[in-house]
Amino acid sequence: MTAKGQANFREHDIQPFAGGMSPPSWPLVPAQVQQWVEDACSAGERIHAGDDLGRPLVEELGRLHNEFERVHPFIDGNGRAGRLVLNLVLVRLGYPPVVIFKRQRDAYLLAMQRADAGDFGALGELIARAMYDNLNRFIVPDVAGPARLVPLVALVDEEFSLAALRQAAQRGRLDAVQGVDGVWRSSRKAVNAYRAIKHQRRPSQT
Repeated sequence: MTAKGQANFREHDIQPFAGGMSPPSWPLVPAQVQQWVEDACSAGERIHAGDDLGRPLVEELGRLHNEFERVHPFIDGNGRAGRLVLNLVLVRLGYPPVVIFKRQRDAYLLAMQRADAGDFGALGELIARAMYDNLNRFIVPDVAGPARLVPLVALVDEEFSLAALRQAAQRGRLDAVQGVDGVWRSSRKAVNAYRAIKHQRRPSQT
């Protein structure tokens, strides 16, 4: 870490968080960031080697994310920076990146508070679900092709939420099938067809 890079770290102490966790005093920040980098590299090497981490992989990822946020190295943007760093770790390990949405903020902050106390289960679960959702949303449709059936969550976009697609499927407006597992499945081709007709009025029944 260069002196120029260190100048970007905060140079004052900050108040404890709402949950009670106190970030380290600012002179300790550069050393703790360096320690975190070494910890993350060591964890990555153990994961690649298949070593026992002493906890599930997603909880170890939650621990690493929480440890970065506990240092709180910057004046602003620590949450965004921490999630970007987490995604860098995930991608280097061969996993899809995660997105924490605004609607998940309360659950995320609660999971971080539990992680501050050493319980990484909730944060690990949140990360695992985000990985699964992104896998379905961004990767499965491209691999499957436009006509293959995939879970509706994989077809969500800016125009159609999961609830909207499920409602269209239940009403017969979207060509979809519900499996024995209760999951509705459709295809990108079917969604495009529904997009073309969704504003058309259905003929009245006589």
